[in-house]
Amino acid sequence: MPFTNDPQTWVGLSSTEAAARLSREGYNELPASDHRTFWALVLEIGREPIFLLLVGCGVIYWFLGDAQEAMILLGFVLFIVGINLYQEQKTEKSLEALRDLSSPRALVIRDGERRRIPGREVVRGDVLVLAEGDRIPADGLLRWSTHVTVDESLLTGESVPVHKREALGETRMTRPGGDDLPAVFSGTLVVQGQGIAEVVATGLLTEMGKIGKALQTVEPEDTRIQQETRRIVQQLTGVAIAICVAVVVIYGVTRADWLNGVLAGLALAMAILPNEIPVVLTIFLALGAWRFSQQRVLTRRVPVVETLGSTTVLCVDKTGTLTLNQMAVQQLFVDHDEFGQPKPALYDVTLHAQEPLPEAFHQLIEFGILASRRDPFDPMEKALQQVGQAYLAATEHLHDDWQMRQEYPLSRDLLAMSCVWESPQGELTVAAKGAPEAIAELCHFDAERQQTLATHIQTMAEEGLRVLGVAQGRKAAGKPQTHDSALDFTASLPGSQHAFEFEFVGLVGLADPVRPTVAPAIAECYRAGIRVIMITGDYPATACNIAEQIGLTPATEVLTGPELDQLSPEQIQSRMASVNIFARVVPEQKLQIVNALKQRGEIVAMTGDGVNDAPALKAAHIGIAMGERGTDVAREAADLVLLDDDFSAIVASVRLGRRIFDNLKKGMAYTLAVHIPIAGISLIPVIFQWPLVLMPIHIAFLHLIIDPACTIVFEAEPAESDVMDRPPRPPREPLFSRRTLRLVLLQGLSVLAVLVAVFAIAYYRGQGEFDARTLAFTTLIIANLSLILTNRSWSRPALATLNTPNPALWWVLGGGLIFLGVILYVPLLQNLFRFSFLHPIDLAICLAAGVLSTLWFEVLKLWPRKRQRRIG
Repeated sequence: MPFTNDPQTWVGLSSTEAAARLSREGYNELPASDHRTFWALVLEIGREPIFLLLVGCGVIYWFLGDAQEAMILLGFVLFIVGINLYQEQKTEKSLEALRDLSSPRALVIRDGERRRIPGREVVRGDVLVLAEGDRIPADGLLRWSTHVTVDESLLTGESVPVHKREALGETRMTRPGGDDLPAVFSGTLVVQGQGIAEVVATGLLTEMGKIGKALQTVEPEDTRIQQETRRIVQQLTGVAIAICVAVVVIYGVTRADWLNGVLAGLALAMAILPNEIPVVLTIFLALGAWRFSQQRVLTRRVPVVETLGSTTVLCVDKTGTLTLNQMAVQQLFVDHDEFGQPKPALYDVTLHAQEPLPEAFHQLIEFGILASRRDPFDPMEKALQQVGQAYLAATEHLHDDWQMRQEYPLSRDLLAMSCVWESPQGELTVAAKGAPEAIAELCHFDAERQQTLATHIQTMAEEGLRVLGVAQGRKAAGKPQTHDSALDFTASLPGSQHAFEFEFVGLVGLADPVRPTVAPAIAECYRAGIRVIMITGDYPATACNIAEQIGLTPATEVLTGPELDQLSPEQIQSRMASVNIFARVVPEQKLQIVNALKQRGEIVAMTGDGVNDAPALKAAHIGIAMGERGTDVAREAADLVLLDDDFSAIVASVRLGRRIFDNLKKGMAYTLAVHIPIAGISLIPVIFQWPLVLMPIHIAFLHLIIDPACTIVFEAEPAESDVMDRPPRPPREPLFSRRTLRLVLLQGLSVLAVLVAVFAIAYYRGQGEFDARTLAFTTLIIANLSLILTNRSWSRPALATLNTPNPALWWVLGGGLIFLGVILYVPLLQNLFRFSFLHPIDLAICLAAGVLSTLWFEVLKLWPRKRQRRIG
C-alpha cells in the first residue's frame, strides 16, 4: 500500500483482502499450551477416586460371577463420566471465551476507516494505529509517528523504553533493542506518543513467536478457598482410608468373607470420599466468571470471584465511570474583549444555543481546537471540535488545511499539551491546553493574576464543570519562523513547551452528565456496607458537585493531591478514615491511596484506565480496568474489565460475587451433609453385623443425583433477597466456619438417625433384609432430595423457594424420582439392587421419614430474626 505524507488519506487493507489473508495465514496467535482435548479430559476424569473405586467394584463383581451387577456398575461409570465431561467441557468453553475476550484489541485502518478488532485477527499488511498504553499486537514498521517510545523489556530484558522513528523507505525488520529504529514488535508496550505501523509479521513469525512466549492465558491460581477445600479433602481421605481398612478387617474376621469385606470397604470409601468438592469449586468459579461476562464484565483472573464478596471499599474514577464521558462545552471564559482590551467575560453556551457565538470567544475555541489532535479520541477534544463546527464553520478560525508538525504530550511534571501547526504559507502557530494551573505556569502568571484566575476557576467548578485552560504561543524571539521542509522545521523546534512564549486565551468549562444508574448503585453500596471513594483530577468544587448529585457522603470533605503529598503516613491514615473525595489527584497517587486503605484492613477495589494506573490496579485486592477507554497495560494489570465503563456494573459484580459465594457455600454444605448418612449407613451394619444396606451399585446411583445437584443446581440458584443488605463478608472467613460445620453435621446426622431407625425397625420386625434395605434406600433418596430443597436458601423456607425459577432443580428432582421408580418396580433392576416391592403405605412411610429428617432446619429458618444469627 502506498504511504503518502498525510495519514488521513491512508485506506489500509480492504475487508475482503484481510479476510483472505486471515484464511491463508491463520490467526495472529501462538498455540495454546493449556487447552485440554476431549481425550485429555477423559483421562483426567479416569484418575478420579470415585471412578477408580467403581471400576474396582465392577472387577470384584466380575470375579464373583455376578456379570449383571458388574455391567450395571460399568453403565454407572459411563454415565458419571458423561456428567463430568459435560461439566468440564462447559468450564473449558467458559475459560476459552474469557481468553478470547482478554486478548489485546487492535485499532486498524481498513477500507479507509478505523476499526477496533481482536488482536488475533490482525493480518500481514494491516495498518495499525498505536497510542500510549497500547500493547502492540504484531511485528511491523512505523510509517508515521509522534514521540513514539516503546517498552521492549519483554523481548530484550532492558527496562529503559526505546525511542522509535519512522521507516524512511525501509521494508525489512530489525532486531529488538536500541533507539531510533523503525521496527515495533508484538507484545511490547507503547509508553508514549502516537504512531501508525504497517504489519510485517504475525503469529509464530513474530519475534514473540520465535521465542515462544504466550502472554494472554488464564493462569490457574491456588486461592485461600482452594487451599481450604484441598485440606478438607485430604483430611477426609485419610480418615476414609483408615475406616475402610478397619471395615475390611472387621468384616473379614467376624464373617469369614474377605472378598465381600473388600466390597464393603470400597463401598464405604465411595460413601465417605467427597470427591465432588474440588469439582464444585472449579465449576462455580469458572461459570461465575462466565456469568460476569454476560453482564459485560470480563474476569481476567477467575479467583477474584471469591474476593468480591469481601469488598469493603470501592475507589472509582469520576470521568467515564460515574459520568457518561460525553463531554459538551457549557461555559467559556476570557479576560479580554475582541479588541484585546482587558474585560473578563463568562459565557454560557447552553443558555444561548440558538445565538451566534460572540466574537470575543472565537479565539478561545480556535486555539482549543488547535491544541487538539486532528482526529481526536479524547471526549474533551471532540467537544471542542463539535462547538467549533457549530459556531465557527463560516469563519477564518478553522484551519483544515494546516499540518501538525510537532506535539508536546502531557506529562506528570506539566499537565498540559501543546501542538505546533504550519499553515500553507509556512507560518508557525503554537496552541496549548490543559490544567489551568499548568497553562498559568506556561504563561508565567504572577501571584495576583493566579489568584484572580483561581476565582474564575472556582466559579466554573462549583457548577460541576471540568475546566481547561487554553493558551497561544510562538517561538522565542530571534528563532526562524518558516522552513523549506517539514524535516528541517521539526529539527529546529525546542524540546520543551517552556521554550515557547505563551499568552493566556481563556478557560473552557465542559459538562459531563452523571450516569443515571450511579445514584441507585451508590445507595445499594451503602446498604451493603461498602464505602465508595471518588478519585478525580478535577477541582474540589467540581468533585463536590458531582458527589451531591450521586449521593456520595460526606460531600464536603475533600483531600487534594498536593495536600496528600504534604501529609505524613500517620496523617494519611487518619484522613483515610473519613475522606471519600480525592481531587486534583494524579494517577501515581492512586497507589498511595490504595496502600493506605489496605493498611487500615480494607478490602479495596480500584478502577483505572491509564498506563500510570497499572501499579494501583495491581496493588488493589481487585483491580478494575475500563474496557472502552482503558489501555492494554491497565487491562493486563486488572482483575476485572468493565466492557461498558459503567459504575453500576461494578456494583452488579459485587452482588454477583456475593451470590456465587453464597451458592458455593450451599453446594459445599449439601455435599458434606449428604455424605454423612451415606457413610454412616455403610459403616453401622458392619459394626452391628447387620446385612449391608448399601452396595457399590447403590452408592453409584446416589452419585447420579449428588453430582449434578451440588454443581448445576446450586450454581444456578438466584441471589438471596438480602444479598446486598448485609455487610461484606470478613476476608479471612473460611468457607466452612464452625457454625456452618455444626449445621452440616446436624443435617447429616439427623438424616442418618432416621435411616438407622427405618432400617432397624423393619429388620427387627422380621420384614427381611430386602424389605429393610428398600425402605432405608428409598428414605435416603427422599432425604437427599429434601436436603437439596432445604439448602437452596438458608433464610427462606423450602416451600417459599419453589416459586424461584431454577430449571436444573426440576430436572434433578424429577430425574431422581423417575429413576427411583424404575429401580423399585422394574423386576430386573429390582433384583440387581436387591430390593423388594414397596406398597403405597411403605412409600408414605419413606416420604414422611425423609422429609422429617430435614424438618428441624426448616423450623430454624422461621426462628425470630432478632435471635437468629446468619447461617455460616
